[in-house]
Amino acid sequence: MTDTPEIAQKAPFAVEVEEGKNYFWCACGKSKKQPFCDGSHKDTGFSPIKYTAETSKKVFFCGCKHSSKAPLCDGSHSKL
Repeated sequence: MTDTPEIAQKAPFAVEVEEGKNYFWCACGKSKKQPFCDGSHKDTGFSPIKYTAETSKKVFFCGCKHSSKAPLCDGSHSKL
């Protein structure tokens, strides 16, 4: 079990989301379907974070997995 997520990339993932749709953001960094969960967190102690789009728009999901505003980017990647 790990307590530090893997850094998927040191930049956010820009994604067009659809109003009312649920997205499950990968918190462990191991998913092959970044920035979303593919079940790779099994045995890591991490769980995906559910994001429900309030409106259809482009959002920036955290790629470094260190955001304090997870699942969205807060600029933490610039400090890694």
